[in-house]
Amino acid sequence: MEDQGKAYWSATLKLIWGILAVWALVSFVAGILLAPQLDSIKLGGYPLGFWFAQQGSIYVFIALIFIYAKMMDNIDRRFDVHED
Repeated sequence: MEDQGKAYWSATLKLIWGILAVWALVSFVAGILLAPQLDSIKLGGYPLGFWFAQQGSIYVFIALIFIYAKMMDNIDRRFDVHED
């Protein structure tokens, strides 16, 4: 039983670290570090670096919430700790 608990938390932490990595890439890397390079590309008339910093990161964050919920539900079902 303890091994299954460790496997559950391992899967959960792997998911959380993956979500955090995407969040960091979008917010910090695309929105700040690569903004000057991305500004040469236009999206809807606005520089892509500005778009990522202002709107794109928000869209990605909202998508990450739904992705996390779905993937966490899959992990819960795999380890039979889901709610009915």
